[in-house]
Amino acid sequence: MAFVIKPLVTEKMTKITDQSSEDKTYRVKSKKGEERTKKATPKYGFIVKPEANKLEIKKEIEALYNVTVIDVNTLRYAGKRSSRYTRAGLIRGQKPAYKKAIVTLQEGDSIDFYGNI
Repeated sequence: MAFVIKPLVTEKMTKITDQSSEDKTYRVKSKKGEERTKKATPKYGFIVKPEANKLEIKKEIEALYNVTVIDVNTLRYAGKRSSRYTRAGLIRGQKPAYKKAIVTLQEGDSIDFYGNI
């Protein structure tokens, strides 16, 4: 069963992916003044079905993109009510609820969403 609906390619998610794909060097306060490097573990976002759990999302991402998934974080968004005024009168509706998954990959793995365009 397909739980992943589509990859999330927005400015915010692209910024998160770029920040997580860089090796970070930071200084540790000690007498020696050491520097440590944090390895890059890239993160990617996907819109998934609301009934999907983390294990199912992990298995499907690994099968679709041939990568190793370390961690899956999920967020649920409620549908928002909207209304607009038209010539015919007031039209009311509701946007659908959805679930977002942020997937952390193993160091060195990456997903190319634009590879087959």
